[in-house]
Amino acid sequence: MKKPPTKRQEKLNHWRYRRAARTTMAERFGLMVLVAAGLLSVARLANWWFRAEHVGNVALYGILSGIFWYGVLRMVLIWVNYLYVRRPERVPAPAGKRVAIFTTSSPGEPLSMFEKTLEACSRITYPHTTYLLDDTRDPRFGEAAQKWGAVHLELVGLPGAKAGKVNKALSLTDEEFVLVMDPDHIPFPNFLDEVLGYFEDEKVGFVQVSQAYYNQYRSFVARGAAEQTYGFYGPTQMGLFGRNCAVAIGANCTFRRTALASAGGHGVGLAEDLISAIRIHAAGWKSVYNPVVVSRGLVPEDLGSFCKQQLKWARGVHEVLFAEVPRLFNKLSFWQKLSYTTIGTYYTVGVTTLLYLLIPYLYLFFGILPAKMPFIEFVHYSLPVGVVGVLVYLYVQLWMCHPADERGLHWRGTVLKFACWPVFFMGFVLALVDKDIPYIPTAKQAVIGKITPFARPLLVHIGFFILVTAYVLLHRRYLLSEATLVMTSEKTWGMLLFAGIAAGLALASLYAVLEGWFMKPEDSWDSVDLTKISVPAAPAAAPPPAASGQPPRALLLPLTA
Repeated sequence: MKKPPTKRQEKLNHWRYRRAARTTMAERFGLMVLVAAGLLSVARLANWWFRAEHVGNVALYGILSGIFWYGVLRMVLIWVNYLYVRRPERVPAPAGKRVAIFTTSSPGEPLSMFEKTLEACSRITYPHTTYLLDDTRDPRFGEAAQKWGAVHLELVGLPGAKAGKVNKALSLTDEEFVLVMDPDHIPFPNFLDEVLGYFEDEKVGFVQVSQAYYNQYRSFVARGAAEQTYGFYGPTQMGLFGRNCAVAIGANCTFRRTALASAGGHGVGLAEDLISAIRIHAAGWKSVYNPVVVSRGLVPEDLGSFCKQQLKWARGVHEVLFAEVPRLFNKLSFWQKLSYTTIGTYYTVGVTTLLYLLIPYLYLFFGILPAKMPFIEFVHYSLPVGVVGVLVYLYVQLWMCHPADERGLHWRGTVLKFACWPVFFMGFVLALVDKDIPYIPTAKQAVIGKITPFARPLLVHIGFFILVTAYVLLHRRYLLSEATLVMTSEKTWGMLLFAGIAAGLALASLYAVLEGWFMKPEDSWDSVDLTKISVPAAPAAAPPPAASGQPPRALLLPLTA
């Protein structure tokens, strides 16, 4: 007799349908109390911070205040966003809709991964046509498409990378709805049943579902990368949906064809999903975010692959901030303007982190202080803000899509974010000078046995901190008078501690670097048993009109671009 799964096995079961919890009035009230406490603590901190006696160097005080309060403002905005958290009511998928699934392939991507994805697409119960948009020039990909009932579109040499292939495929097909599915994602059989019903509202332009993963167990980097997304695909996107600001993500988004057409097609760029979303919103369409897990994909498993992904996103998101937001600003609602501006400035953390890192060294080398704030007083006034921030972060995890697996402080994600600040800074600079970088698909397999060049800034940071610490100790031991030592003691050790916290994060990041030496190669999709995917029962949909004998329009057209 087969034993029932243990609680731990159930928690780690990534191949079961999940849905975020509904919000209750009591939960909303509790969140409102926390947010109110947070706003009061922020006001108290601001009243203390902006005092004339706290100004050291005027210019540096202004810079410090700008980056510090920008971070606080972002935190307050996310608190306000949480107040709008909403889960849409389930709407059954109507029968007879014509749906296309687009998944793209690029040279160098593993064929076995596509075999798994195409097989999973063939198991989606709602009638549809799957298209493989292929530019590998490898005949085996066409054979795999044919094996699993997909239409093979050989789209070679098109500009615009993934978006270019999607736009060409749109011109070769005519289905009313298009699901863009990244090839590393394995969809559940009920995927389309969870999204098509929302298009009964003729104003809905796209429906996004949660993006979840199945290889986060592989490494520190994989777990940290997944942790960075849990909040976004739970309460953050649910809050954005509550204000008609939910954004499209590169995978798992279903578009209404006419909405894409009104936006000029699928957006082309390194952040093509965000470009598409802002243009569709600017054209007057609504978006829906359904917080369900009906697909799982891959996160980067090594630091080098993760940094390449982040560089691409940082450059692309800044492109949206500098080009799309100003151009479409007047066509967006107030909340959409605020949301896209906030999302567009996310990667400026590379700039703010660099400025934070410089502050202690300005004092240790030159005696320059941006502000004259006693450290103990700063802790006294800022600690309540930090505590409330953590409490809110933990509280809203009530609305994560898979709480048993996703809840926590997500410290790995924090370490990984710090490790990437030079990447974010590079993306910001490249956007300022309008320097293009190539579109490189995110690595699907770990790069093993190499030290990534992205580790160099971390090593330089740690080495520099060690040298500075030695300099400070020797300087104070042999060159300063007793009176000077007493007068500068609090400031010196406070700044050294400030610099040491950052160096500690850089040191922790090195674990992610070194881990790549010891990882074993593995294709995570090989272990996925599609027959074990567990979804709720749904009534069968009626066959699409093409079932009468009329093939999809793509089959009647040339398949080579």
